[in-house]
Amino acid sequence: MDYDIKDIDMAGKGRLRVEWASQSMPVLGGIRERFERDRPLEGVRISACLHITAETANLARALKGGGAEVVLCASNPLSTQDDVAAYLVAEEEIPVFAIKGENSQTYYEHIQRALNHGPTVTMDDGADLVSSLHFIALGKWKELSPAVRKWAEGLTSTAREEMVRRVVGGTEETTTGVIRLRSMEAGGVLQFPIIAVNDADSKHFFDNRYGTGQSTMDGIIRATNRLIAGSVFVVCGYGWCGKGLAMRARGMGAHVVVTEVDPLKALEAIMDGYRVMPISEAAGVGDIFCTVSGDVKVIGKDHFRKMKEGAIVANSGHFNVELDLEGLEEITVSKGQVREHVEEHVLKGGRRIYVLGQGRLINLASAEGHPSSVMDMSFANQALVAEYLALRGHTLEKRVYRVPVEIDRAIAKMKLEAMGVRIDQLTEEQQRYLASWEQGT
Repeated sequence: MDYDIKDIDMAGKGRLRVEWASQSMPVLGGIRERFERDRPLEGVRISACLHITAETANLARALKGGGAEVVLCASNPLSTQDDVAAYLVAEEEIPVFAIKGENSQTYYEHIQRALNHGPTVTMDDGADLVSSLHFIALGKWKELSPAVRKWAEGLTSTAREEMVRRVVGGTEETTTGVIRLRSMEAGGVLQFPIIAVNDADSKHFFDNRYGTGQSTMDGIIRATNRLIAGSVFVVCGYGWCGKGLAMRARGMGAHVVVTEVDPLKALEAIMDGYRVMPISEAAGVGDIFCTVSGDVKVIGKDHFRKMKEGAIVANSGHFNVELDLEGLEEITVSKGQVREHVEEHVLKGGRRIYVLGQGRLINLASAEGHPSSVMDMSFANQALVAEYLALRGHTLEKRVYRVPVEIDRAIAKMKLEAMGVRIDQLTEEQQRYLASWEQGT
């Protein structure tokens, strides 16, 4: 079995972590039991570019239980849990290409090795795997990393075309990836259908809001051990992730400032009780900053110049491009690692700014990512959508789709049942009323 991980002897520790997570993932556990019985993914080859965590391991076990041949690579250089990767290779016999802290070249080499699996279904978290596959198929060599480019150039044109042709569909886990994929669809270059798992209500209402909110605060606190109460906490972006983060920061006693470009979201933040201002103003008052926007250079060089002594800057959006780290380097006189995951930048005049986790996802760089109970719904979506694509992917157009509503609602229902919660059902009279336009008062 081909794989590339840090240390296979860490498998025992990884098993304990995966088993602990599984206790809080009853919906995915139930799906796995059905998959093992019915084998709906028999013959499906899945290449998944996801965060290699205990929760992802439980998804991989469910997919394999359903009959799929699964290969995993990391969707972020700092998110891999090396002991989990070892467990998957040693005990589940699932090939993994991921090492925490891997450099950019190794990261893309791992994506290439996952693509070499010849997937019929892709799973992505940020669209790096799917975009690499499209660059290969379209011959856009300049867009590829050197490692992937060298491999792709060795393929025949027929082999490159076949790589895309065999894919019946893919899934996307995160907002950033969905944005990229919708851009590909709009540009007419998307080569196979994608289902945006991120857009499922049972995913983004919970994963993005409660998962990102809690795990981001966890990451910031683990990295810094700073008191949140009394600080000015600046949240850049008020989507579902930003809402969750602002909620948790306020709950810990912070004075929360929100920055936005969308007038409706900014208005919502005001109505939710937060201060709203441009980042150019927030830069001078914040103690802790965290970007969750999905865009580039949300905090730029001029903003860094305005920050007060000791300001802490983190990112919980998918890519570290949300922080203009190159611009920060240009105004940095000296820098050094002062704690694990904390880099000190000394600016002219001696003012210090601290960047957490190299600007990468701080909830995974210095913490463990979303709680398992939240990922239970996200990965239940991934598993059921994989089954849907195996059955119906060949009938779909080359577009980005929402998760079918019947899957979304089924997952919510299973989660409630697992929590021991019962809800009402419409009576026949109520159903007739809602279906009728004639009835008024």
